[in-house]
Amino acid sequence: MEIFLIRALQLILALSILVLIHEFGHFLFARIFKVRVEKFYLFFDWKFSLFKWKPKKSDTEYGIGWIPLGGYCKISGMIDESMDTEQMKQPAQSWEYRSKPAWQRLLIIVGGVMFNLILALFLYSMILFTWGEDYIDTHKMENGFVFSEKAKEIGFKDGDLLLKMDGEEVHELYFSELKMFDKIRAMNLFRNLCEAKTVTVLRNGNEVKIDMPESLDLMNINKPTNFLSIRRAPVVDGIDSTVVTALNAGIQVNDRIVSINGEEINSWSDIKLVMDKMNSGNIATLEIKVERNNEIISLTATADSTYRLGVMNLGNNYPVEHISYSFFESFPAGVGYAIDALRGYVGDFKYVFTSEGSKSVGMFGSIGSMFPSMWDWHEFWLMTAFLSIVLAFMNILPIPALDGGHALFLIYEMITGKQPSDKFMERAQMVGMLIILGLFVLATYNDLMKFVF
Repeated sequence: MEIFLIRALQLILALSILVLIHEFGHFLFARIFKVRVEKFYLFFDWKFSLFKWKPKKSDTEYGIGWIPLGGYCKISGMIDESMDTEQMKQPAQSWEYRSKPAWQRLLIIVGGVMFNLILALFLYSMILFTWGEDYIDTHKMENGFVFSEKAKEIGFKDGDLLLKMDGEEVHELYFSELKMFDKIRAMNLFRNLCEAKTVTVLRNGNEVKIDMPESLDLMNINKPTNFLSIRRAPVVDGIDSTVVTALNAGIQVNDRIVSINGEEINSWSDIKLVMDKMNSGNIATLEIKVERNNEIISLTATADSTYRLGVMNLGNNYPVEHISYSFFESFPAGVGYAIDALRGYVGDFKYVFTSEGSKSVGMFGSIGSMFPSMWDWHEFWLMTAFLSIVLAFMNILPIPALDGGHALFLIYEMITGKQPSDKFMERAQMVGMLIILGLFVLATYNDLMKFVF
């Protein structure tokens, strides 16, 4: 329950920030062009509001609604989600949205998206300035990677080290064992791997070129660790007290597992493979050799019913390099990171229209689960920045009722000189709202299925 509340609070705070910034973008441009803003609300206030305030000599009512599904900025003379058609039947006033030139209306519409992008750039820059970023130097990964069966069918082998993708050298590895910040970079690196025509690896001291299939895509693999993972050295970081095997054998922290029943152990994944083999052969007695203080020690144990060795490896066994940024250096670096995040999200968006991809569409449950189970300001701001990128992209899609739909009609007006009728805009708004409602139902259904099953 505590984890749920922590994630829920982070989600509500992040979405509140994003909605306020987005609506402020609309509000600011409306006020610049002297368009009246009737309401500025965080959350929706259907029937009643939790709080409202209208300053003297102001046309705008500020408030907080009770339905935490976003927020809105009600602009006079505009057909929006309020569907205030009565106002549109009245003669146009100089302070209304509909009375302004198309280019001004376009800036008012895209103001929210612009401010979400600016927020993401600022947050990423400040995150880099405050915390810097971590990565693993691929040239120091002497154990290489462990690959899935799918990867081995393509031609990869355990221990291969990534050198080049389409001739471009791989230097830095941002992997999912690090923080969320590095997961986005990891996905971009993995995306490049999927899209590459050839990948060059270092194998037994020799460069080997592997031809990549055209059918390889992210959705079939789902995540990088389903294709490759860091091949960690078999060094014990901890002992699982619930498994008696390691305890009975006398294995200690910092021991390096050398062999089990004569089977050589070169990586952490080898331990599981050997233990599975012992299980399938119903072999309970284990002869284990470990390296301790530069000495090889022989140990004996009887495997318990789980056939797990009971040792833990909590790290990647490779030094994590750190980059610090000055205040001014952080801004170009933040822009670069925001571009990577946007490029990755846009690149993955095409999978939404596949049968597997539609199952990944989620609502508050899925988004909330992306936040850490313990409050971490570093992770919180990273998630907020990423969600700001997502919100900007989703809002600019050319769907009626979204900013992108309004922008599309305005661009049409600017090109042709013809303004769509109010009746057409009302119907387009209704269609857009039905599309959004359908996506909302799909996302909520997927969340419920994940929760139930």
